[in-house]
Amino acid sequence: MFIFILVGAISPGPVNIIAASTGARAGYKKAAAYILGATVSYTLVVIICGLSLKEVAHILPEITWLLKIFGGVFLLYMAYKIASSKGFDSTQGIDAPLPGFWDGALVQVLNPKAWLFAMSGVSIFIAGKASAELYLMFFCTMSFLVCFSGVSAWGALGSSISGLLSTPERQAAFNYAMGGLLGMAVFYMLLG
Repeated sequence: MFIFILVGAISPGPVNIIAASTGARAGYKKAAAYILGATVSYTLVVIICGLSLKEVAHILPEITWLLKIFGGVFLLYMAYKIASSKGFDSTQGIDAPLPGFWDGALVQVLNPKAWLFAMSGVSIFIAGKASAELYLMFFCTMSFLVCFSGVSAWGALGSSISGLLSTPERQAAFNYAMGGLLGMAVFYMLLG
């Protein structure tokens, strides 16, 4: 169960790319609200999938399609905001608002990977168990802890490379690259 959750939490994707970008722009502490929002949101997705396994399995194709469309539009907007963010002088502050708790929650809840991964985990580790509620509680606790750790690692990675981003030009290039990666992840999600 741990390995399953870890793979989903540390693999590159929209949530982790935004965490790394935020960590690089403003440090881990400033990325923490976004990280917590994404983690709480994913845990709620797992709870919803666990409590409504049969219903969610039946409507998952329709939900997945809607999440891809709405999530794709929102994530492309986030990619644009990241890519178009200019470099900043660390003594002058940050040029654009940082993603916060609600941004992390929204990115995660609109992420089809989160729903599919949660549904798969619930199907594998909870469905058919004699005490499914206990397994769901354990799976949700593990999901919260591992998701927070995985997204935090991306935020810390971004923060650790911030020293390399010592000029506004390097920061702008990094933002452009991160926005481009997020945009590519969105197109992969929409086509895949």
